[in-house]
Amino acid sequence: MKLNFLSDGLKNWYLRFTQPLVNIFIELELNPNFFTSIGFVVSIIAAIMFAKGNLRFAGALVLLSGTFDIIDGRVARATKRETKFGALYDSTLDRYAEVIMFFGLAYFFIFQAWTGEMNEVVAFIAAVGVNVALGGSVMVSYVRARAEALGFNCSVGYMQRPERIVYIGFSAIFQKYILILAILLIAVMANYTAMQRLYHVWDQERRQKLAQQQSEIESESV
Repeated sequence: MKLNFLSDGLKNWYLRFTQPLVNIFIELELNPNFFTSIGFVVSIIAAIMFAKGNLRFAGALVLLSGTFDIIDGRVARATKRETKFGALYDSTLDRYAEVIMFFGLAYFFIFQAWTGEMNEVVAFIAAVGVNVALGGSVMVSYVRARAEALGFNCSVGYMQRPERIVYIGFSAIFQKYILILAILLIAVMANYTAMQRLYHVWDQERRQKLAQQQSEIESESV
């Protein structure tokens, strides 16, 4: 059974929901990199809000940042303004945005323990979870980028960036202990996704070699 952390129905609903806004931006002929930059700035503000302990506002900003991340690509495709630099710019700011967001979260849990507002053990587990989740998130993106540079398809995985954004955003809006559970889930599944992508690339190469060997055998038998 395939595990889905975000259903296709939910994803498609959100795409339809934001389409009228995307249409307006297309008519205005705004540069897609503008939305990438705005999303990055919103992520920085979200990290600051996390550090200050304003979790609900920070969660809402994380979701807003994710929305801008969706919009920039759709505007680029619709206006035929996709460029290699735009793709690199988007990916680079996405990575920085996640790093900054997780730093804000780590600061929040450390400060909670320091002020006595959270049990030190729980805060320690949460802070470690943040760091493991950050490492997994970076590796998910790195493995894909490296694999695609080598000519492999590598868009598989359970805990990709949209899932991470949704889980952090909504859990922060609800409650800090739900946020901790979401972080721990991301910590486990993001690293699992990185390993999943490694296996996917290994399997692709294995199949290619088998197909090549089969082709050589058939050529020799002719």
